[in-house]
Amino acid sequence: MNKKDDKTADPLEGELIRNLAAILEETGLSEIEIEKAGLRVRVARTLQMAGAVPVAAAASSAATAAAAPKPTDVSTHPGLVTSPMVGTAYIAPSPGAAPFVKVGDMVNEGQTILIVEAMKTMNQIPAPRAGRVTQIIISDGQPVEFGEPLMIIE
Repeated sequence: MNKKDDKTADPLEGELIRNLAAILEETGLSEIEIEKAGLRVRVARTLQMAGAVPVAAAASSAATAAAAPKPTDVSTHPGLVTSPMVGTAYIAPSPGAAPFVKVGDMVNEGQTILIVEAMKTMNQIPAPRAGRVTQIIISDGQPVEFGEPLMIIE
């Protein structure tokens, strides 16, 4: 956060950050930024491995805090499967149905491993290679962005 004229912390700013973090959790967005009356606040969460709880972190345009430890970087993993589009990821073909794959399952190249819904179209995402599913990074019904990590197949 930064104010142009006043460098003192305002208790309402802390409340604003908590409210923005709650919006991130409710909507599944990865970041949100607002600017009002000379105050600019950006709140972003870091996507972590499956089973971990996303963490919301506040940062300002003046100084970005690097105090929080970084999650394990899966972006360079050779078995990483990323989203080919923006949409909503589903791990099962329909609500209440068994998931396409679970951690530990063996998959064949081309086998459907999840669905990304984009513009009311269900797009089947095939396994890019054969192997064992070692991590499912997203949760069912989670909004995803282009290139966002979905799962790892080793």
